[in-house]
Amino acid sequence: MQKVSVIIPCYNQASFLSEAIQSIIDQTHGNWECIIVNDGSPDETESVAQTWCSKDSRIKYIYQKNQGLSSARNFGIQNTESNFILTLDADDKYDPTFIEKGLKILNENQKVGVVSSWILRFKGGDEICVIKPNGKIIEDFMFQNASNGTSLFRKKCWLDVGGYDEKMKTGYEDWDFYIGVCTLGWNVHVIPEVLFFYRQHDFSMRLDAYANHDKNIKMYMYSKHKELYLNHYEEMVTYFLNTIDLEKRNNIKVKNKIDYKIGFLLLKPFRKLKSLFR
Repeated sequence: MQKVSVIIPCYNQASFLSEAIQSIIDQTHGNWECIIVNDGSPDETESVAQTWCSKDSRIKYIYQKNQGLSSARNFGIQNTESNFILTLDADDKYDPTFIEKGLKILNENQKVGVVSSWILRFKGGDEICVIKPNGKIIEDFMFQNASNGTSLFRKKCWLDVGGYDEKMKTGYEDWDFYIGVCTLGWNVHVIPEVLFFYRQHDFSMRLDAYANHDKNIKMYMYSKHKELYLNHYEEMVTYFLNTIDLEKRNNIKVKNKIDYKIGFLLLKPFRKLKSLFR
């Protein structure tokens, strides 16, 4: 039975860590090791991790000074003993059948380098929505992440790509990793089942990246993979023109809304008053 190394980076998520670990213990595929990487977390991560290590010899704990998610994942993978890697954030969970189903796909298709699944986003005890990424090939990843942020993949993919980019400390490191994998010729397979459970927070690295760092991260990625985008010049131009067109259409819809028109009329006297003081 093939061994899978599960990497769980943890920073200030000690309160959820046990649920993540339990989702690995519950896997129908039993040949795994779980490496908890404490990324310099100031909370109870070490205490929770050591408790689990004492219960199951397959669970290991390592520590590094805080260097970010990419570094923590790389550090964990460097300490693995298998040819297959599964990443899992400390506040999320996998369905018990995910490793078994993912390995089957990797063994049956050598062109597949990464396997993920549909995602259930939840908050507390409430289900928010199901996300259905499509994965596949490099063209699917050029302008959006077409897969789940954590996944099962061949260690060879990680080695050939050069690991997760540790310069990307503000987000999208998983998307960048998949671009690298697909550029080298592998495919990303998304199992059409909800096998991953993503915990929604009021504040998260994903939300912060989109709200505050989206432009800068994408500028970095487009420059890093410049050759890729130049080789797909027509697709790139089409994408950005469509994005501009959509933005224009949305602006027109807003201006045509009755509340916008009322607000425009109410503020008209103030605009005239303001012009007198220029």
